[in-house]
Amino acid sequence: MSKEKVLITGGTGQLGIDISEVLKGQQYDVYAFSREELDISNNSQVIEKLNKIKPDIVIHSAAYTKVDLAEENQDDAYLINAIGTRNVAVAADKIKAKLVYISTDYVFDGEKQGKYNEFDIPNPKNVYGRTKLAGENIVRDFHSEYFIVRTSWLYGENGSNFVKTMLLLAEKGVQIKVVNDQLGSPTYTIDVADKISELIKTQLYGIYHVTNSGSCTWYEFANKIFEYAQKKVNVEPVSSMEYTQIAKRPQNSVLDHMGLRLNNFPTMRNWENALIEFLLTKR
Repeated sequence: MSKEKVLITGGTGQLGIDISEVLKGQQYDVYAFSREELDISNNSQVIEKLNKIKPDIVIHSAAYTKVDLAEENQDDAYLINAIGTRNVAVAADKIKAKLVYISTDYVFDGEKQGKYNEFDIPNPKNVYGRTKLAGENIVRDFHSEYFIVRTSWLYGENGSNFVKTMLLLAEKGVQIKVVNDQLGSPTYTIDVADKISELIKTQLYGIYHVTNSGSCTWYEFANKIFEYAQKKVNVEPVSSMEYTQIAKRPQNSVLDHMGLRLNNFPTMRNWENALIEFLLTKR
């Protein structure tokens, strides 16, 4: 019996690399492409690549993720996150490949009291969130067998992320100021990759929130990083108003895993346990 083929866009990104490694370990035939190898905004290139490989599953993790720059470069953000997603969704649907679209907590405005479930109505408050929501709608319009995976506050071994930044600042011994009024769920990329590997083995299509369980503020997250890494660092809590950023961020990014629960998928582990494991692997 031949291996199932999986094509990954954004395959050299922080999440894409871990998805690729997890699926290779499960005997999938994985084709992971960088932007240089597969430009999703180039429709003819997307069609050619998918028709040549004929994957059984397409995992679309390529995205424009520069949240602040998106405010000033809307065309670029929409070209990649909306038009690029259309190109991938249409091409994948034509060859009858399952599609996984990686989305974000930023599709919500962050004003809800309590966790956001998959049935809450999105209302993004920045350009990046609007482009990712456009991508979600395009997937729903142009593909029939899809998993929309919303995740948040990602960190892992590859690429740049909050955990790596905090550890680097700790080594420099500088005063660190971290926002203490934005709530979310830090999420280990390996755990997202593992959950995607569970989803694609099924036909339980739809929207899923895939984050580690529990929640904290960025300030609390930073303190746990230093505690578990056994580093003494002076961290100062600040408000979002004090820490000026171009794009507005949601105050509440905590996602409920209703989709996973209702479809009987295993629970996502607590973010602190995942962080401890990640820090142990870095030593």
